[in-house]
Amino acid sequence: MNKQTIRICILGGGFGGLYTALRLTQFPWDNSHQPEITLIDKSDRFLFSPLLYELMTGEMQSWEIAPPFEELLSGTGILFKQACVTGIDIEAREVQLDNETSISYDKLVVAIGGKTPLDIVPGAKDRAIPFRTLNDAYRLGERLRILEQSDADKIRVAIVGGGYSGVELACKLADRLGERGRLRLIEKQATILATSPESNREAAKRALEKRLVWLDLETEVESMTSDTISLLYKGQIDTIPVDIVLWTVGTQVSESIQKLPLKHDRRGLLTTNAFLQASDRPEIYALGDVANCQDITGQQVPATAQSALQQSDFCAWNIWASITRRPLLPFRYFPMGEMMTLGVDNATISGLGVKLEGIPAYILRRLIYLYRLPTLKHQLNVGFNWITQPVIELLAG
Repeated sequence: MNKQTIRICILGGGFGGLYTALRLTQFPWDNSHQPEITLIDKSDRFLFSPLLYELMTGEMQSWEIAPPFEELLSGTGILFKQACVTGIDIEAREVQLDNETSISYDKLVVAIGGKTPLDIVPGAKDRAIPFRTLNDAYRLGERLRILEQSDADKIRVAIVGGGYSGVELACKLADRLGERGRLRLIEKQATILATSPESNREAAKRALEKRLVWLDLETEVESMTSDTISLLYKGQIDTIPVDIVLWTVGTQVSESIQKLPLKHDRRGLLTTNAFLQASDRPEIYALGDVANCQDITGQQVPATAQSALQQSDFCAWNIWASITRRPLLPFRYFPMGEMMTLGVDNATISGLGVKLEGIPAYILRRLIYLYRLPTLKHQLNVGFNWITQPVIELLAG
């Protein structure tokens, strides 16, 4: 490798990391500036997380929402390494990996997603199932399969967290389990989806009511055992039987990020400037769940896939601009609205003057996500499958 080659290292292959890497390859690089781009992730697959819920109902297949990095990056020139980051030496500009190797960098993008904290309630670490990764979905699917094949009259599921993930998961599981399902959604606030637009919140309430999902509002989890969950409501503790506990609340930054000698907020997130750079280290960029980000207007940027997608465009531009001596662009977050799946063939969309519910929203949501899949080849493969699958099922039936 030429000693002058600029090395760009991207940690995390989620929306922030992968899309930054892909965007970097689309800029015009001359030979003197052509960088070496390395993407590092602990998994061998990218996960399009907003569609993870569809795995539970069989509406989508794993390959559609979790294509291998090697497939997505084929022909791009981006190097992919499957490894866990164990440390970052910001003075030496080196990233240490769990396979006892290290990678040097000139530009570093930190886009490692958070993890769900399960150590805040007794019993949760051993009992509760988070719903953030493909392995989480596989674990839940296997547990459901065992219960569905058992002679149990009812399958009792408790979902902790009345935010977007909890509501979407409750609706999907209610549709999957049908009359056998006994689902309850536990939320410590006085309402579900407290930060959501009113139209989406009301649509979600109707969907949950229709599916007979029990709402435990103003309720906290006290503890759980192998087959019970104890709930605290207005000073009273109620212990109820349960088969599955799903935990959808909270995000925790990895230890390797918390140990960095950079400015963090009280939650351990890296604080960034308007150019998405870490404080006092312009060669380090932080995106997504790992960053406490305010845009150029002072607006707090939410930790969502939508935000990470927007950040990836600005991050890629600013890296390219810093190398080619062009002006950097301050990040400006533009809320595009919200989309939620509320069961099979049902969704709600609110934003940009559009309010939709039911099948039209379900179709539009799918088309929007199809467009947002990371590469044109994968978009075409998934789109073709969506078109032909109903025909195949009809012929097979």
